[in-house]
Amino acid sequence: MGQVLLAILNLYSVILLIRVLLSWFPDIDHYSQPVQLLYAVTEPVLSPIRTFLRQQFPEMGMFDFSPLVVFFGIMILSQLIVAVF
Repeated sequence: MGQVLLAILNLYSVILLIRVLLSWFPDIDHYSQPVQLLYAVTEPVLSPIRTFLRQQFPEMGMFDFSPLVVFFGIMILSQLIVAVF
């Protein structure tokens, strides 16, 4: 069970990393089906964190640290899964 959860978290980390990297390329068609899939999978997790960070730290400006928070959360969850299973 623990290995399955770790595999899911690792897959989600890769998907999130791809989304972050795609944001660096403005010429990418954001309406293409693969990009829309990435957004559909990652936005439900990123959006509440982004909203919280903007409320708590309005001076962050245009920087979006929500992927870093999610990566950090995945690291913590992975360590907990390894410890429990």
